[in-house]
Amino acid sequence: MTAFWSRREADRQVVASASQSLAETDRAIVAVDVRKDFVTDHGSRRVLDGIGFRVGLGERMAVLGRNGAGKSTLIKVLAGLFTPTSGYVHRGLHMSWPLALGGGFEGEMTGYDNMRFISRIYNTPFRQMFDYVSDFAEIGASIYEPVRFYSDGMRARLAFGISLAIDFECLLIDEVLMVGDRRFSDKCHHELFERRRHCGMILAVHDTGVVKEYCTHVLVLKDGRGRVFDDVKLACDIYGSL
Repeated sequence: MTAFWSRREADRQVVASASQSLAETDRAIVAVDVRKDFVTDHGSRRVLDGIGFRVGLGERMAVLGRNGAGKSTLIKVLAGLFTPTSGYVHRGLHMSWPLALGGGFEGEMTGYDNMRFISRIYNTPFRQMFDYVSDFAEIGASIYEPVRFYSDGMRARLAFGISLAIDFECLLIDEVLMVGDRRFSDKCHHELFERRRHCGMILAVHDTGVVKEYCTHVLVLKDGRGRVFDDVKLACDIYGSL
């Protein structure tokens, strides 16, 4: 098992090669030797240690790791919420914000007004977004109420709907994949994995069933270090043994 986590010379050469050949025209999300340190009361703590991968159009990479392995930190680095201590992220695809429970909404604004604001930022026709989200989220007249009155499920439905209404080329998904009842969960599956099979995806998840069914490769994290596996079943087995 130790061999899976050792930084072999071959791994270093891959990272170096990616760093040298990466061009602004590369149509992919590429992490090159990403490290992230945090300063704590007990000194500096390295949460990500030399992470590297590439996700292009139509590729779906799962990020697996136990709590504290660095998954959420990696997602925030990819989204631009955290700046890496060293290394860099090339965003050659139009990437979404992290799809989760919709905590980024302005609570005093209605769902309708949040949509108007986001549609302007992402240059998406508002009427197109409104029609799609109204149909997808299924929250009825609540769309005209302040978001602070929404349940977690309603916020998640609104967040998913808005995210899918924008023509993102890569979807960044943090933990929460499906919300609501079985029918709505099936609807989410169809929208994500069927209608958007042409998109890139980076999914930080715990559900290995989803990983085995939908992902093309897997980044397994342990204590901030990680390796990418093309053999999805092997990666899930390693994750299960951590």
